[in-house]
Amino acid sequence: MSDQKIPFNWPHMTGKELYYIAESHFNGALAGDGPFTKRCHEWLETQTGTVKALLTHSCTAALEMAALLLNISPGDEIIMPSYTFVSTANAFVLRGGVPVFIDIREDTLNIDETLIEAAITPRTKAIAVVHYAGVGCEMDAIMEIARRHGLKVIEDAAQGVLATYKGRPLGSIGDIGAYSFHETKNVISGEGGALLVNDPIFVQRAEIIREKGTDRSRFFRGQVDKYTWQEAGSSFLPGEIVAAFLWAQLEDATRITNRRLASWNWYHEALAPQEFRGTLRRPFVPHNCSHNAHMYYVLLDPAVERDVVLQQLRQRNIGAVFHYVPLHSAPAGRRYGRVCGSMEVTDAASSRLVRLPLWAGLTEQQQQLIVTSLESAIGR
Repeated sequence: MSDQKIPFNWPHMTGKELYYIAESHFNGALAGDGPFTKRCHEWLETQTGTVKALLTHSCTAALEMAALLLNISPGDEIIMPSYTFVSTANAFVLRGGVPVFIDIREDTLNIDETLIEAAITPRTKAIAVVHYAGVGCEMDAIMEIARRHGLKVIEDAAQGVLATYKGRPLGSIGDIGAYSFHETKNVISGEGGALLVNDPIFVQRAEIIREKGTDRSRFFRGQVDKYTWQEAGSSFLPGEIVAAFLWAQLEDATRITNRRLASWNWYHEALAPQEFRGTLRRPFVPHNCSHNAHMYYVLLDPAVERDVVLQQLRQRNIGAVFHYVPLHSAPAGRRYGRVCGSMEVTDAASSRLVRLPLWAGLTEQQQQLIVTSLESAIGR
């Protein structure tokens, strides 16, 4: 057993976070939408080309805002993958929406775009796609399906900051996008997220919904002489301390991503022999996608006991983990949603997938130990 503990994730600090937080306090600006929030908005809008970026206190909050913007009502159906975090479904369930789960692709583990049209009914309102591991879904095909059927597209790009599909930033292609800055993501603020509004028709309402249903943002811009309650909303904006921390990360986002990519590429080369022997399958990135090294996972051969592998890695103090329990098989998924078609790929992937430690600052020595330990745990 190794004495060296290698956690699954270690939050990266650039060195400026505490300085910017102190600056916020010195300036007497601690509530939301202060100077650092505005810098973050500008960075996101420049980076993605979105019409409007709005910081939120989580990606979950951004998705909940999306459901409000789309006026999701009881019985409205939203097509989505089952292999995702609960927030993708919860955001719509909270408004009475019905998640319609379809299977994922074997190669990228993203929603299988060829199955979407079969799931469309007269009650379908939107398609929610999830860019798994920062690898883009097949967005051209999905947007064309949505156009033909008059549907909206929400991009759950929680894992997709600084990743692209055909040169277009993830989160900026659908009608609405959502980012996460949770401490497990590439660029972090502890908790945090952002809503990307790509259709101008939603901009004014997005600001109102985010500010407790008021037109407070317009008031501060001098566009109205007082702000009042305009429609249903909530408090979705983060405080300035969170934005100050995030700004330090966004300033350094490219360097953080490049460091993660170096570790991802090291894993990918080191595990090629295992894939050749058939004991596992490495991640697949389509040629038209540029990923951000959000995670490195392997899919074990069905003959390999995943739980045994994870247990042996834990015994070696290596924080490898599995990922989602498919939503369609969860108690709430069965209660609030429904399945369309076979979920064979989703079920198989969820039982075979192992995520390896990956963060900015992971050393090659640590990675060598992880790979050696994984090979030993697989045992062939």
